[in-house]
Amino acid sequence: MDKDRLYDALGELMYAVSKADGAVQESEVAKLRELLAQHPWSAAIQWSFDYENTRNITLEEAYAKALQTCQEYGPSGEYVFLFEVLDAIAAASQGKDVNEMTVIERFKKELRAHFLEEDLSGMTEE
Repeated sequence: MDKDRLYDALGELMYAVSKADGAVQESEVAKLRELLAQHPWSAAIQWSFDYENTRNITLEEAYAKALQTCQEYGPSGEYVFLFEVLDAIAAASQGKDVNEMTVIERFKKELRAHFLEEDLSGMTEE
């Protein structure tokens, strides 16, 4: 899988977190643009976020697509950047909403569990 698809997934998850409190807030969009300004793939991530937002995709649909892509892509250093951006988006509009934090923590937990399962299954196949 190429990095283009990974960056689409990051935009999808950023959208899902923004949507978790009921609606994507302008302050969240502004924070996203600010944080992405220096990222080499900012255009791809922003395009994905905007696409999901314009189509008003459900939180669960965006979340599921992002999780599946990240699971298929495998471990990446980009996840550190992703979680920093997600925390900043969550804090951008009246502080961190419990629903936004739930989405972030759920994603971390499901992604870690998948990678652990992959590691363990690789150990038993040797």
